[in-house]
Amino acid sequence: MTGEAGLGSGPGRALIALYGVFALAAGARAAVQIATRFAEAPLAYALSAFAALVYALLTVALVRGARRLALVSLFIELAGVLVIGTASLLWPAAFPDETVWSGYGKGYLFIPLVLPLVGLYWLWRRR
Repeated sequence: MTGEAGLGSGPGRALIALYGVFALAAGARAAVQIATRFAEAPLAYALSAFAALVYALLTVALVRGARRLALVSLFIELAGVLVIGTASLLWPAAFPDETVWSGYGKGYLFIPLVLPLVGLYWLWRRR
């Protein structure tokens, strides 16, 4: 077994489970919002759908041991949480409804802010 294939072992399984749950939760929420009231907050709902795609990509990357893809996805997630979190606080009118990353993920107990840091640490430890 190579180091790459071991990303989903041990505590990596918890990361896979969390990212899978977040992919499903954010994806289902975004799908309902886009289907029923997209005109109310198109930016917020599109960003939630994007977050769901990032979470799904991370889940697959970790399961397959695709270290580079996981790293890129984790940095995209972290940048998204920081940029969208800050923008949602500075310009709340632009976000009439919350996204997964609004307020640094406060609607999800700040897990979206902590999770990419944990993921980056996990990948760094598995080198």
